[in-house]
Amino acid sequence: MVELIHWPEGAMRRSELRSSDRPCLLLVAESAPPPSNLGTSEDWIRLPTSSEDIDARVETLVSRLSGRPAIDENGIIRTAEGWVVLPSVEARLATAMLERFGRVTDHAALFAAGWPDQRPRRNLLDVHLHRLRRRLSPIGLQIRTVRKRGYILQRGETDSTATHPAIENLVSD
Repeated sequence: MVELIHWPEGAMRRSELRSSDRPCLLLVAESAPPPSNLGTSEDWIRLPTSSEDIDARVETLVSRLSGRPAIDENGIIRTAEGWVVLPSVEARLATAMLERFGRVTDHAALFAAGWPDQRPRRNLLDVHLHRLRRRLSPIGLQIRTVRKRGYILQRGETDSTATHPAIENLVSD
């Protein structure tokens, strides 16, 4: 559970949580400087803000701590290994694949996510997925092709055929 702490008033509580490695979201006062030296189980947001924005930050923090990749509204995808900023089309494609993390995302879903108002040629999807593969590799993610079905976004260096024996002959890098 992520604890919400008003900053800078809650500096003592933050110290307590840091020592026990418990997650917290710091709610930074409008005129206060943001906290420095954030730990891996911390994040912050400036007040005033909406409850939806706070919920999104909490969800991202929970995802990060659970080891599941998360992407924010700015196209920044984060894993335990690091983060990378994605261009808008690639961010939309990654978002669609993150919604089905570890499972096949079909071509139709990727086209709808990447180009909601049009249907470009298949090679444009291939180009963007090639670029996305290169961007995600350094942060421990890989995109595997499932022939005639779609793509799987998963942790890097994972043998997906071991976890998906039914598609053993369909998966390639």
